[in-house]
Amino acid sequence: MIRHLLVLLTVILLAAPVTAPAQETVSPQIDRSATGGAQTLEDILRRQRGEKVDERFRSDNIGGDATSAPGLGPLGGASDPELWRALRFNKADVSVSTGDDVAKVLVQDGGMRWYHFRKGPLATYGGWLLLGTIGALLLFYLLRGRIRLDGTPSGRTVTRFEAFERFAHWLLAGSFVLLALTGLLTLFGRMFIAPHLGKELNATLLTASKFIHNNVAWAFIVGLVLVLVLWVRHNIPNRTDLTWFAQAGGIIGNKHPPAKKFNGGQKIIFWSVILLGASISVSGLSLLFPFQLPLFAASFGHLNDLGVPALLGMDPLPVALAPQEEMQLAQLWHAIVGFVLMAIIIAHIYIGTIGMEGAFDAMGTGEVDEVWAHQHHSLWLDEVKAKEAEAPKAATPAE
Repeated sequence: MIRHLLVLLTVILLAAPVTAPAQETVSPQIDRSATGGAQTLEDILRRQRGEKVDERFRSDNIGGDATSAPGLGPLGGASDPELWRALRFNKADVSVSTGDDVAKVLVQDGGMRWYHFRKGPLATYGGWLLLGTIGALLLFYLLRGRIRLDGTPSGRTVTRFEAFERFAHWLLAGSFVLLALTGLLTLFGRMFIAPHLGKELNATLLTASKFIHNNVAWAFIVGLVLVLVLWVRHNIPNRTDLTWFAQAGGIIGNKHPPAKKFNGGQKIIFWSVILLGASISVSGLSLLFPFQLPLFAASFGHLNDLGVPALLGMDPLPVALAPQEEMQLAQLWHAIVGFVLMAIIIAHIYIGTIGMEGAFDAMGTGEVDEVWAHQHHSLWLDEVKAKEAEAPKAATPAE
């Protein structure tokens, strides 16, 4: 259900025009005698303004024999424009000799919509999301400063994460950083690298990025599964989280609410990584294997069955999608979710490094000072101490 709602969000974004239309009206029937029935300057201007254009002057006037015997031959036939209009509006009875699903699609104008959305709203809003997140964290640091220990470190440490837990974390984190960087290079390279550093360098970076992205993705998926298995039981929400949120996790003010191994904020990070990471992984697999794993046609069908488009006042979503359309939707969804997860991870990196004193030790060496543990995860420290106290008793042989 969550995947279906997220997919619907993508459709709504794609349905929005790149430039805000002045009016959402359909062009009236106009005199095209001066153009021999072809489109006029007014048609072109309406499209540039984002207004809808009545295409019936094309779709209802194919002409010639384009619908039955498209092409030019010794006996005449449809002209090239008539032939392509017939193909464009799916009125030509044609077949192709190739068995390749991609080659069977002769006209697919959704590519321009994908291209404009990718270089426009996707790059613009995605870029500002990342820059805005970094700016907000910088402002927070200037106003709040680093969260420091209330007292002097005790010198006594407790094991926060075992070696295998740290391996799973760094496998997931390291692969995600590589995927994020190569993804950003792929999206923004033509805009910023090629004009200033040259197209050859940009092409080299894109080739390397594609290789890294497609192969490191498998490490990300493995890390995601390991982290889920290792920590899911510690990230089930409970009433303690309500207290943590009520006191803003001790980030604002001087209170340090009790928490178990993972506090409320860490649980949000965990489930964001798991759910968004899973969505990114599935859409990435669909891009790698578009003919074996198409996602959107089936998802649209489920949403139509649930009546979601009707509730939103929309027409039924398309369920017959060409492979190119599946890949375009998957690529945009992959990037949108990737931007959101990158913003979340930037905040996570901030807290785990310069934002909180002693936090990096948990994933660096695995050992944290008891003062730090008591300040940020007091309930977890109590559990560890209780187990340590019970261990000698269990080891003592019964008399």
